[in-house]
Amino acid sequence: MQRRNHGRKQTAVKSIDEYICQFSPEVQEILKTLRKVIKEAAPDAEEKISWQMPTFALHGNLVHFAAHKNHIGFYPGPSGIDAFKHELSEYKGAKGSVQFPTDKLLPYDLISRVVKFRVTENTKLAAGKLKKKGKREMVN
Repeated sequence: MQRRNHGRKQTAVKSIDEYICQFSPEVQEILKTLRKVIKEAAPDAEEKISWQMPTFALHGNLVHFAAHKNHIGFYPGPSGIDAFKHELSEYKGAKGSVQFPTDKLLPYDLISRVVKFRVTENTKLAAGKLKKKGKREMVN
């Protein structure tokens, strides 16, 4: 399967390494650093490709990222954006995403804090689901 994406030919990828290798050396360095920051903030998260984007998952999807023509898209979901809306306000974005221009240094410290927030959020949600499931099993 091949797609066109902002002027570059994109082949369906199976790993984050394959995804990163599609880009120029400059963009590859940004993506490698971003990946490292996310891994350090969420060491137990699983790496995968979801929607043809690098994705980190722990009790569900945590964050996705993607390279575009002039920016890196970072997708922590609506809760991740909302929790840091003041700090993210200088960047273009939408309900569950933010665009970091590739001509400026990415705010890696902020990204790390957003990822840690999402880890805590997903872990609490997963614990809540386990409690509910346990209560249902005790009742039955």
